[in-house]
Amino acid sequence: MAELSQPTIPPAQRTRGVTYAIRDILLEASKAQARGKELLYLNIGDPNQFDFDTPPHVRQAIKDALDSGRNGYAPSAGYPESLEAIRRWAEGKGIRDIQDIFIGHGASEPIEIALSALVNRGDNVLTPAPGYPLYTAVLAKLEAEENPYYLDEANGWQPDPDDIQARVNPRTRAVVLINPNNPTGSVCSRAVLERVLEIAARHRLVVFADEIYDRLVFDGATMVSIASLRRDVPVITFSGLAKVFIGPGLRVGWAVTSGPAGVLKDYVGAMQQLTRARICANGPMQCAVPHALDGPLGFLTEVLVKLKRRRDLTVRAMNAIEGISCVEPKGAFYCFPRLEVPGLDDKRWVTELVHETGVVVVHGSGFRQRPGTAHFRIVYLPPEDVLERAYDAIARFMRRR
Repeated sequence: MAELSQPTIPPAQRTRGVTYAIRDILLEASKAQARGKELLYLNIGDPNQFDFDTPPHVRQAIKDALDSGRNGYAPSAGYPESLEAIRRWAEGKGIRDIQDIFIGHGASEPIEIALSALVNRGDNVLTPAPGYPLYTAVLAKLEAEENPYYLDEANGWQPDPDDIQARVNPRTRAVVLINPNNPTGSVCSRAVLERVLEIAARHRLVVFADEIYDRLVFDGATMVSIASLRRDVPVITFSGLAKVFIGPGLRVGWAVTSGPAGVLKDYVGAMQQLTRARICANGPMQCAVPHALDGPLGFLTEVLVKLKRRRDLTVRAMNAIEGISCVEPKGAFYCFPRLEVPGLDDKRWVTELVHETGVVVVHGSGFRQRPGTAHFRIVYLPPEDVLERAYDAIARFMRRR
């Protein structure tokens, strides 16, 4: 029977502003692959796709949890032993006055819960530009506004406290710091963090401290947890097993709320309401948290050696290409090269790159770069031989242009 013609079901207007450039570029990549182009993926920060693996003691903990029958619902906030391990981790970073901890589906769910419990329609949140597009997508869904402040490329992609201060307005509720930063790989200095806290205290802002790459730093860079610097400012520190513990597919993350108890009481209660409403995070997976946080970290030595070698190769290669410049990242596994060709559209450049060469990177505008500039993000997780092939292809592509 032929289907009768019917009007389409209109989607909610809030979905119009939801984009995620990191995966959106795969639509173009699939077209190139369908035409026979070999793809070299430098677009998604998933170390498990390359020569990195989740540490054996973390994998064993998950197996043991499954074998012991921990397959039912967990408590809404998380298993007590996992929450206690997170508390020890946070206190080890110097965080005090902890008011609440909960475990979520990756770090992204706790971030979304914390934003959902805080902002109303029309409120705004200060977000780093460039910065991780999750915040853009969630704020669009909440019908709140992104209030971008710009990182200073000339100063190693550090946040600019003067720019943050200038953008605060009566509807501003929070300021987001991604440290180490995705997509630039910058690591915030202590002096910058202290100035951000001064602004947050002055304007009664909540600080969202996204620190999921906290142990992935190079060249003697010091990773300071912003929540450790003052006890009178509300801070929510986010992390998880995805990056440091090489387990993005485990989807285990957490939020640690610290600061003055009286100020945070109602907000913490709202977040707890939302955590109860979604029932719980994955039970067997969160059983790995104590084993990860309290277990051996020797595996990180090899991880950091490989990442630093690949970082150095990437920065050399990018700075050797005419029309591209690259600030050296100090952490994570990303860099954010600049396209120095006037008037170049970075999204079009990235699309043409994948169709002509098969190299998959992400356009800088997907991370809210400064207007008038053009960048692209590289994930330098693949082995050196893959990176060299990709960078040679980018060099040839730029010469043809």
